[in-house]
Amino acid sequence: MVDEGDVSTASSPISATLGEIPGEAFPRLTSEMVARVAHFGRSDHFDGGDYLYEVGDREVDFFVVMEGAVDVFESDGRAGHVLIATHRQHQFTGELHHLSERAVLVCARALVPTSVIRLPRAALLQLVRAEPDIGEIILRAFILRRARLLEHAEGGTVVVGDCHAGDTVRIQTFLERNGYPYRCLDTDADDDARAAMESFHADAGNLPIVVLNGAKVLTQPTNRDLAEALGITERLSPSHVYDVVIVGAGPSGLAAAVYAASEGLDTVVIEAVGPGGQAGTSSRIENYLGFPMGISGQDLARRAQIQAQKFGARFVVADAALRLDCSRYPFGVHLDGGGVVFGRSVVVATGARYRRLDIPESQRFEGKGIHYAATSIEAQLCEDAEVAVVGGGNSAGQATIFLSSQARHVHLLVRGDGLSDTMSDYLVGRIVQSPRITLHTRSEITSLFGESCLSSIRWRQRGKNEFEHAVSNLFLMIGALPNTDWLDGCVELDDRGFILTGADASNSSPYATSIPGIFAVGDVRAQSVKRVASSVGEGSVVVHSIHGWLAKNPVMPDASGRRTVG
Repeated sequence: MVDEGDVSTASSPISATLGEIPGEAFPRLTSEMVARVAHFGRSDHFDGGDYLYEVGDREVDFFVVMEGAVDVFESDGRAGHVLIATHRQHQFTGELHHLSERAVLVCARALVPTSVIRLPRAALLQLVRAEPDIGEIILRAFILRRARLLEHAEGGTVVVGDCHAGDTVRIQTFLERNGYPYRCLDTDADDDARAAMESFHADAGNLPIVVLNGAKVLTQPTNRDLAEALGITERLSPSHVYDVVIVGAGPSGLAAAVYAASEGLDTVVIEAVGPGGQAGTSSRIENYLGFPMGISGQDLARRAQIQAQKFGARFVVADAALRLDCSRYPFGVHLDGGGVVFGRSVVVATGARYRRLDIPESQRFEGKGIHYAATSIEAQLCEDAEVAVVGGGNSAGQATIFLSSQARHVHLLVRGDGLSDTMSDYLVGRIVQSPRITLHTRSEITSLFGESCLSSIRWRQRGKNEFEHAVSNLFLMIGALPNTDWLDGCVELDDRGFILTGADASNSSPYATSIPGIFAVGDVRAQSVKRVASSVGEGSVVVHSIHGWLAKNPVMPDASGRRTVG
């Protein structure tokens, strides 16, 4: 429990480091700051024992305690609660979900008769933007509180299953990508997991299960099932028309969301899994401007999402874009779940995916030893084992170095004669110098072996014989296939499926497609530079072209002042 936070008016950069002093996560505002906050909200009072909000509530208000005290609890996964903090005079409630309309992870209850200032979400966002010193304190506290929940989750959400199974890894990846705290119980190693199976009458054929707050059980849930049950996705009005609909939350999509929302455009982002895209699978990006010690792709994406939400951008996750209707205006993005999101402009930022091996048995090992990302979740599966990485780009190099800290040995297979033409020099140097990494040039995988899971691979080296080696996990980071199937023939593509823009699409704007009002940025765009910094640049610059398009193509509001479609 944390009580009586310190006064915090520091102006240091926002950090998600758990080592910060308690006052950073639970600060107390000065009297002068509270007076400024009061202009954005209204006074209210709660009796002792009253709930200000409960776990699962949406559109939760932000509260500053004036007199009294407020206890904040997290579910312990057993239908009980664990005290996280007690907020007293001039301290405030809330964490990252207060910036959005997502369901909150904790509950708040008045310990004694308590007076507060309360701000609805819209007023909180106005405060954060209008009073930057107060906004920085609030955002830093929200980030640190979420970090503490991730680090010390008592188990409001518990995943039970075989940690090597594909579905269990998928669920963990979804929760991690969306910054959602959970505990994972491995049925192969944890007595609590077996007890949970007995308690909820689950057998091995029904795993994995996800237990919510010690009561509700989801059996082999899809990502959309999880998002709905946990309140991760935001609920949108089916008739509302957005200024900008951004499809994809990789670096380019997130940059477009930050710049569009910060410039007052009504912005929504549609993402199939969670923020980050391919970059989100990178364990450490060390050549991105402003991060001399490097930053993981997931951390970079989380910070960008918070930034976009600060300016009012909305996020829809676990509901992939299924089809783009460009035959009408406003445009309609049809979702996998059956909904439609309407926009005056559309930014396609769906990126690319790694190629699969052209080997018949490869599909059998998807999720059972074959991976397309190397995050902490996959690294846990490689502890003290031999693994292989296929690919010669920076993503493959970052994965190889990261995995070598966990695995007994990493074999890096590339088709070329070396790495210097395709990988940054700093990565090449580390790979060549590491005693735990072996580079195999001019090599190509020919066969995969294993029963229930991958156990060995065979590869052919040009000019030499075939080699077979025991590996438990294989990481594929080869080539790029654009995610453009959902565009339904709306815009012109090149012969590889990437979107033509600018002069190639007979358009003066470098990011405009063949259909006016539809733009493409990042890896999905033909002739783009496949680098995080380049994608961020494209996402930020495209907003200028969007402004020009919107100025010429208004959507008239209805009698209530809202832009809607019938």
